[in-house]
Amino acid sequence: MSAVQHFDVVLVANRGEIAVRVIRTLRRLGIRSVAVYSDADRAARHVAEADTAVHIGPSAATRSYLDVKRVLDAARATGAQAIHPGYGFLSENAAFAEACAEAGIAFIGPPAAAIEAMGDKIRAKATVSAAGVPVVPGRSDPGMTDEDLARAVAEVGFPVLLKPSAGGGGKGMRLLHDDTELADRIASARREARAAFGDDTLFVERFVTNPRHIEVQVLADTRGNVVHLGERECSLQRRHQKIVEEAPSPLLDAATRARIGAAAVDAARAVGYVGAGTVEFIVSADRPDEFFFMEMNTRLQVEHPVTELVTTVGQARAVDLVEQQVRVAAGEALPWSQDDLGLDGHAIEARVYAEDPARGFLPTGGEILAVHEPSGVRVDSGVRTGMRVGSDYDPMLAKVVAWGPDRADALRRLDAALADTAILGLGTNVSFLRALLAHPDVRAGRLDTGLVERHLDSFVSTDVPEEVHVAAALERLLAAEPTGPVVDPWEVPSGWRLGEPAWSTWRFAAPDGDEVRVRVRGRAADAEVSLKPDAAPEPAAAHARDDALVVTFRGRTRRYRVAHVDGTTWLAADGRTWSLAEHRLLADRGARSARSDGVVASPMPGTVLAAEASPGQEVRSGQKLFVVEAMKMEHTVTSPVDGVVAEVHVRTGQSVGLDQPLAVLTPHEEG
Repeated sequence: MSAVQHFDVVLVANRGEIAVRVIRTLRRLGIRSVAVYSDADRAARHVAEADTAVHIGPSAATRSYLDVKRVLDAARATGAQAIHPGYGFLSENAAFAEACAEAGIAFIGPPAAAIEAMGDKIRAKATVSAAGVPVVPGRSDPGMTDEDLARAVAEVGFPVLLKPSAGGGGKGMRLLHDDTELADRIASARREARAAFGDDTLFVERFVTNPRHIEVQVLADTRGNVVHLGERECSLQRRHQKIVEEAPSPLLDAATRARIGAAAVDAARAVGYVGAGTVEFIVSADRPDEFFFMEMNTRLQVEHPVTELVTTVGQARAVDLVEQQVRVAAGEALPWSQDDLGLDGHAIEARVYAEDPARGFLPTGGEILAVHEPSGVRVDSGVRTGMRVGSDYDPMLAKVVAWGPDRADALRRLDAALADTAILGLGTNVSFLRALLAHPDVRAGRLDTGLVERHLDSFVSTDVPEEVHVAAALERLLAAEPTGPVVDPWEVPSGWRLGEPAWSTWRFAAPDGDEVRVRVRGRAADAEVSLKPDAAPEPAAAHARDDALVVTFRGRTRRYRVAHVDGTTWLAADGRTWSLAEHRLLADRGARSARSDGVVASPMPGTVLAAEASPGQEVRSGQKLFVVEAMKMEHTVTSPVDGVVAEVHVRTGQSVGLDQPLAVLTPHEEG
């Protein structure tokens, strides 16, 4: 295609993988990129990859990435003629789009009127319904009070969804199966919606049983041309947020695909849409020919790569949605009609998050010590070694996307890519994703939005195999062995002595608070190990190869990615990651074991939103003590026992880390 007219410099008002992805397209188009960053993102990848980077404020998003004035000041200072908002942050902010227009800077997105029309879900449903697009039954009167919502719930009937009018992503959404604590659940939904979107307006919608989440990608220019680029299946979700997306949907046939695509185009036309957008539908797995409009996302979607990988123009895959966004914003017409667009093969995307699926998908955090990304697939990543991942922003780190000639092949390639993905220094969901993709229903395409919740226990594992402890001990031994052309045998930590060689012992903390001891003697390349005092020694060997540690134990050779910091060895293999903390002193073990069952710890890094515990207070098991918030997600911390609050270590508004003590309880004696 020809060079884009009018734009020489574009500012990317975002961070993470989407900022890196937009910068990549701008570079290919010959457009200089400007990144913006907060205090927390000084070492971020998007800052390093942009042509220019501008600091715009503190870590808090409201004072940096969400600060319209700071973003526009950065655009003016760098001579940017346009701003690409990515997704999230200011991407669906009508006031920001208007401010860009007033400043004479192009907003690479839809007009403010379209954002307003589709940003208010109540108004959006009325608008598309008038255009003939089917909508889910429910009550969406403007400004409903708590009493109105309660009456609407009774009218629609269970199960129902409480949904925020001003935003998505699962924040402020509640699924109700009965009216238990209805008032509290309405209040909680309003509070979460207000924190996430600045608007606590809610509406009620019928919950479709066996729901499939299917969305259609649309593109529109300023000349009235609108096309769709097929659908994406986004039914695999946790906490009402997508984790795996694919194109096309395995549910739809060609006729339904054409109908749902035409409905999406009608919805876009109804609001005078311009640019890239996504129309979301809910489809019952029991009635795949019946679909209902849910909402329209007036921005680029996280999962847009799967559409790019399967959409064809003639004989080529030549669709770059970011490029089309830029060209449309520059006033160019869409280069193709609906008849020019085709579909080839299948693509599946998995989102890699800094989160712990075994703890309800609570976010993790820490410094990234090492990154290994797979080859042969598309990886949209925002991470690099040395970055610190905190609780200030969404925990998504990267997206791994695989294409295949059919769905089975795409699944196979994605699984292999995830097995070769390693991010050391913090916990991720990679092993969970592999287990999810291997589930028989996922393999067969029998998807729904509740699948993850129903089978979560089978997707997570907290065990540390014995061979991992052996690998950690051998890695420590290998690191201690001298290298070079001449090695003094007395410097080799092999345990050599007159008579039988001595054992070296490594102690690692176990998940249950105990410890695992690994005894090793000999050199790492030809060692003996013992995991139990009375067990016979077993042969083992380890050596470094390229950027990996290769360990042979019990007849199996396995490659590990390894990093070591502050007495903790991180290992990753086959998509799983383990952190093994070393116990060197008896005092260390005593301090750990002294930790009482009465300690109440933070389940995630974040901010204490509410502290309802005070010293001397009598509490019951399950009673709410604290509310910790991270990335607009609230988590209630309850008392694990009946007892008395002995100590409180935090206050409202205080930042806390993962597993940081919040309070200490003295349990009542049983009996």
